[in-house]
Amino acid sequence: MPDLSPDAWTAIALSFKVAAVATLWGVPVSTVLALILARGRFPGKALFDGLIHLPLVLPPVVTGYALLLLLGRKGLIGAFLDQHFGIVFAFRWTGAVVAAVVMSLPIIVRAIRLSIEAVDARLEQASGALGAGPFATFFLVTLPLSLPGILVGATLGFAKALGEFGATITFVSNIPGETRTIASAIYTASQSPEGDGEALLLSVIAACIGLAALVASEVIARWFRRASS
Repeated sequence: MPDLSPDAWTAIALSFKVAAVATLWGVPVSTVLALILARGRFPGKALFDGLIHLPLVLPPVVTGYALLLLLGRKGLIGAFLDQHFGIVFAFRWTGAVVAAVVMSLPIIVRAIRLSIEAVDARLEQASGALGAGPFATFFLVTLPLSLPGILVGATLGFAKALGEFGATITFVSNIPGETRTIASAIYTASQSPEGDGEALLLSVIAACIGLAALVASEVIARWFRRASS
């Protein structure tokens, strides 16, 4: 089996960079959304929930195309950001981060929401009765008790972001050194008659990373269950 090319190593490094930044952005946003879904009571909650989880059931290419329409240079939001702030997402590694956040968000939200719902609401009520406001109650009671779900969600979200392909290649293309992640590097290698070996090696690496993330999430969950028992 051949060694990986420099471009392949660059793709792996870029994948970790994109996944790390996407996780750093995705976890706080997911925590807020999970709290709204777990504790909120408002009309249209089911629709709001469905919109958050929509990327799970849509073809990733559709999600990527929607991002292109919204955040591309001529998109509804992208044109404004480009003209007034010089911020461009399309065909940039930052756009790959956006795609990774959108695709991993439902997984992270689900894990954190379940963890928040497992928190005894009476503890939050007691905190309020003692004079703590909603924000203090969240940071002192809800957030610490939801930490297992947050860590599990972050781990799974990182793995999802690391392997994201469809939305990424549609939104930011497959530019070497800029937007070519490990998934698109596998696709590129598989299209070359001489790239089967590299595609296989990259696939094994991606599978090992994904398996490690799944094992890590299970270990984290078990550790917190034992610690709380």
